[in-house]
Amino acid sequence: MTESSADKKGRPTPKRKEAIAARKVSSLAPASTKEEKKRAKEAARASRITARAAYMRGDENALPARDKGPVKRYVRNYVDARKSIGEYFLPIIFIVLIFTLVPYPIFQIGSIIIMYGVLLISVIDGFFLSRKVKTAVTAKFPGTELKGIGMYGWLRSTQMRRMRSPKPQIKVGESF
Repeated sequence: MTESSADKKGRPTPKRKEAIAARKVSSLAPASTKEEKKRAKEAARASRITARAAYMRGDENALPARDKGPVKRYVRNYVDARKSIGEYFLPIIFIVLIFTLVPYPIFQIGSIIIMYGVLLISVIDGFFLSRKVKTAVTAKFPGTELKGIGMYGWLRSTQMRRMRSPKPQIKVGESF
């Protein structure tokens, strides 16, 4: 069997070390010192803190897409201006959890019945809140897409007031 000169590659097969070295990609990031890394980390942290504060204040530029716009701001204010049973659901669940640890069945059963009662009232309140929010949004912003607005309002109403984000911008009972 004879080899023609066209079949040869014209160079020797590289050694394993050479092949591995050729595959390595040099780092695209410049080599930096510990101080530079520390300063960059602190700058990123300060930037995150600033962005978080703007989000909690309700600045329009800092809000995610789900919270942006005048309609969502109106819904947040509508929900924040009223009290709902849903915002007390989490503390009630905590109390129910404590009562289920009591060895007397009357406390356990009673607390679970109360929990389901509060859950039912919360769902009913959410249904009516959703309808009220949609009606109010339609009156204030005619021609607006209402998809998800009622659920947005109900989910906000089920959060404890202190835990809501962005933070409530109006007090309970205040007109907006």
